[in-house]
Amino acid sequence: MSDTSVSLRHKIASAGELESVVRTMKAMAASNIGQFENAVQSLDVYYRTVQLGLIACFHQNMLPAVSMGERRKDAGTTIAIVFGSDQGLVGQFNETMTEFASNTLAALPGKKTVWTIGERIHARLADSELVSSKSFNLPNSISAITPLVGQILLEVEKLHELGEYPKLYLFHNRPQSGAVYLPVSHCLLPLDEAWRRDLADMHWPTANLPEVMNGADQTLLALVREYLFVSLFRACAESLASENASRLVAMQRAEKNIGELLEKLGSDFHRLRQLAIDEELFDVIAGFEALSGV
Repeated sequence: MSDTSVSLRHKIASAGELESVVRTMKAMAASNIGQFENAVQSLDVYYRTVQLGLIACFHQNMLPAVSMGERRKDAGTTIAIVFGSDQGLVGQFNETMTEFASNTLAALPGKKTVWTIGERIHARLADSELVSSKSFNLPNSISAITPLVGQILLEVEKLHELGEYPKLYLFHNRPQSGAVYLPVSHCLLPLDEAWRRDLADMHWPTANLPEVMNGADQTLLALVREYLFVSLFRACAESLASENASRLVAMQRAEKNIGELLEKLGSDFHRLRQLAIDEELFDVIAGFEALSGV
């Protein structure tokens, strides 16, 4: 069925409204990327500071009291915290993370369960073989990340109070240059001997060796708490930065497609309008010729 001028006007108006929405979402994504990327850069510096504090402790052969490497009851259990998105229009953001988490966890032994951050990733993982036991709301701002981290650490602490110490993995997308992201994973817990050894092997930035003064045990526990906090905070901030980068790319693609559609609809409308004008002219000419021959 061919389009009429009325239907084409309606399509052009609808496409124009959609283009306005896309431009708004594109501007919001571009604005959000800046704040989340700045947060990630600041966290990198703070994360390095916490690492240096832990290195100072380990140089004095201080073992982390929270490692519990010999007392973990659930050594074969793995909990995966997977960061996704609450909203759509993010391209393959959630699909990429779902595939990456599924493949990575499939290679790990023992029982696996998933804690999801975001409704979209929760729905995606529900269609896979992974079992999602907990779901958390995704923050929409930097200030909202801290309460989320507090909720996750509280859930972990509840498990520890029950004598359960599963392995804890973080899965999230990390922003790369050029509005590109890369899915990554990180083993957050346990803080075992391998973790301590990796930190102890890191190079101290100066020639003066560090020394922890009074309250060494309290200092170590405080640094471990900060390590867990900043690791979760950075994973969430990187995921949000990647989400907005993916949305920006999707909106740029949508804006281009809508622009091409508007150009085609405009061309069709003008062609149809010209045909209507030509038909009216032909009718006038035919009528004139008929009257002239009478």
